[in-house]
Amino acid sequence: MQTTPYPRTFSHIGISVPDLNAAVDFYTQVLGWYLIMPPTTIEEDDSPVGVMCTDVFGAGWKKFDIAHLSTGDRIGVELFQFNNQQNPEDNFEYWKTGVFHFCVQDPNLEELAEKIEQAGGKRRMKEPRYYYPGEKPYRMIYMEDPFGNILEIYSHSYELTYASGAYQ
Repeated sequence: MQTTPYPRTFSHIGISVPDLNAAVDFYTQVLGWYLIMPPTTIEEDDSPVGVMCTDVFGAGWKKFDIAHLSTGDRIGVELFQFNNQQNPEDNFEYWKTGVFHFCVQDPNLEELAEKIEQAGGKRRMKEPRYYYPGEKPYRMIYMEDPFGNILEIYSHSYELTYASGAYQ
């Protein structure tokens, strides 16, 4: 009998955006993610997917648009555009429960940060920060996509960054 759970793999994340087509363009052109299902409208009806969405959202959601993408390491990304979509004034309320960012990895994070800015995103930090200054090139920076979603960029893998005790 197994008493310690085995580590589950990450399947996908859902991200709400105000303009699905613009988001598909951004994530495929800037981050290089694969489009695996183009933008599709899902309606509240008696179809299997309509019933499933009512189970998730409750009655009255009417319709939404969705696209499915995949990262280079096969993590799924669902982009949603809901009818009643609202842009918060500040999408960086990190002290509140919930997901406040997602992270991508690129060895040249400075170049990716520049591409994100050129595509309408913005920096949350002026410059990348080094985890081990003068010792290892591991660095990170917080950004926003053009839709206000917070994303972080790591130069190296999560395991490499933290295996040496990045906060010690």
